[in-house]
Amino acid sequence: MLITCEKVLAAEEVRALRATLARLPWHDGAATAGSLGRAVKHNRQVDEDAAANAGLVDEILRRLRATPRFVSAALPHRFYPPRFNRYAVGETYGAHVDGAVMRLPGRDDLVRTDLSATLFLSTPDEYDGGVLEIDTRFGVQEVKLDAGDLVLYPANSLHRVTPVTRGERIASFFWIESLVRDTDARATLFDLDEAIQALTPERPTGDPVLLALSGVYHNLLRLHAAT
Repeated sequence: MLITCEKVLAAEEVRALRATLARLPWHDGAATAGSLGRAVKHNRQVDEDAAANAGLVDEILRRLRATPRFVSAALPHRFYPPRFNRYAVGETYGAHVDGAVMRLPGRDDLVRTDLSATLFLSTPDEYDGGVLEIDTRFGVQEVKLDAGDLVLYPANSLHRVTPVTRGERIASFFWIESLVRDTDARATLFDLDEAIQALTPERPTGDPVLLALSGVYHNLLRLHAAT
């Protein structure tokens, strides 16, 4: 299931974040890739400690938790903290699958990566190429969103970033361990929640149909959630 969330960050928030990123140190992105990914990863990443110390990680996590569509789709339990990358002309990230389990920076705790996310920080007209391509059961899906928009997709998907041919592509990326590990169950819960939200404005407060649907949703979540 591939889901987009618009305006996770407002335009002024994107500008402020990018101004901060411009002042931080960057390094070769291949340094954080696995043994297979290292050979096909050609980009730059901001220093993780510097991003955290500048408050960027906490700010993005705060905005994610305040985005209902993201919360409904991901049902987040734990995050691998947001990182930031930059692709200049000629840079790319070849086909790869994200690691299944990641150790939190500076800790012994492990995060199971159920979902991958990319939060775009460059507008589409700032660069050519740099398309996120995700292999799905319906074929390859191409993703190139507006600055401040996010795409969420299964972390076990084969995916790539095509070479940038003009300009510069800046984004944040991170992983989520969901309360609901099963992809199909999570998708069903998302669809049900979307239907409930669509019906809510049309129904009076305390409507028994909405109450019944809400009960079904929470009972399904209770059945599938693992904390």
